[in-house]
Amino acid sequence: MAPFPLPLAELMGHWGQYVIYLLIGIGFGFALEMSGFANSKILAAQFYFRDMTVLKVMFGAIVTAMVLVFLTSGLGLLDFSLVYVNETYLWPGILGGLIMGFGFILGGFCPGTSLVSAAVGKIDGLIFVLGVLFGIFAFGETVGFYEEFWHSSYFGRLTIPEWLGLPYGVVVVGIVLMALFMFWGAEHLERIFGGRDLSKEPKWRVYAGGGLLGMALLVAFVGQPTTEERWARIEATEMARLANREVQIHPAELAATMTDDTLQTIILDVRSEADFNLFHLQEARHAPPALLPDMLDELRAAPANTVVVVVGNDETAATEVWKYLRAESVRSVYILEGGVNNWIRTFGDETFVAERAIDGAADDTLAFHFPTAIGAGYTFAVPNEALAAGIEFTPRIVLEVKRGPGGGGCG
Repeated sequence: MAPFPLPLAELMGHWGQYVIYLLIGIGFGFALEMSGFANSKILAAQFYFRDMTVLKVMFGAIVTAMVLVFLTSGLGLLDFSLVYVNETYLWPGILGGLIMGFGFILGGFCPGTSLVSAAVGKIDGLIFVLGVLFGIFAFGETVGFYEEFWHSSYFGRLTIPEWLGLPYGVVVVGIVLMALFMFWGAEHLERIFGGRDLSKEPKWRVYAGGGLLGMALLVAFVGQPTTEERWARIEATEMARLANREVQIHPAELAATMTDDTLQTIILDVRSEADFNLFHLQEARHAPPALLPDMLDELRAAPANTVVVVVGNDETAATEVWKYLRAESVRSVYILEGGVNNWIRTFGDETFVAERAIDGAADDTLAFHFPTAIGAGYTFAVPNEALAAGIEFTPRIVLEVKRGPGGGGCG
């Protein structure tokens, strides 16, 4: 998979990344100011249908970015799963949007445009910024009274295609068509209410709209990569790591990782529910393949010090899950060498191992007989630090640079 989005903090250092942020901020502010967004009269005029610059500029930027994001994603140049998408809290979001819109109408600015106005010395923009800061303070002091509502109707990282159950390309084309209709309608509103002479408008805007629609149709034609296609792009490198045993970690290394306070260990037990109930490692999560898609957002967004270890009875099923997780951009994923069977042989009670071993157990099946299903109730489900300390192994775990979703949003 292509290395985008770029992990700027890791590539340029803590302070170096701020140079990029500064340049992006200057460019964004310059574009807003050149569009007239520092002038509250222009911004407020949209509510009277006299000047629809705000709708045309902002919606134009949004749909252009949308088309480019999904086109580059379809071509394999961008990993959309790592692009930040604001989590959806439906009713708080609706109420917040209404409050922000009401403030926009009253003050003539949104938070972002007020900063642009203040930056160029506009008094009304500065006053609006002070109002924003006061609102932030007031929210922080009062959120405890309505915190339950604030966290209600949570839908996670929800996108329109997921909500409607439609392909991304179809939604992209639909939104572009909606945008073009809105641009057309906005110009006619300006003509009716603002006396604008549309005959004097530049002709290139029509060609630009056609080009945007053409790119949207290309997005629909290219589509978005499937898990199989994503795996095909990284297969050569990842299969080499598998063959070289670079991702299979010894039970003693997993035991050390589980007791390392500097690491967050996620153990995914991909075995059947029956085997999981018979025995599993302490803090292991039952994660059959059918449930993995619902866990992807959490795994991608895990902190940089997170290690994900896939556990099967042996390695066969775990390896397939490992491939899936790697194709879906989950970082620092490893396989327990020899699976649960090897863990039991390494840390299990000698008497249990000798008496409960199943001769000729089939591949990737539990190789020991358990009289009762008590899961992690067995003593050897817990890492034996003393025993693990005396076992020699080649360390495999190396934390990868995290490119998971970071902060985002709009002012």
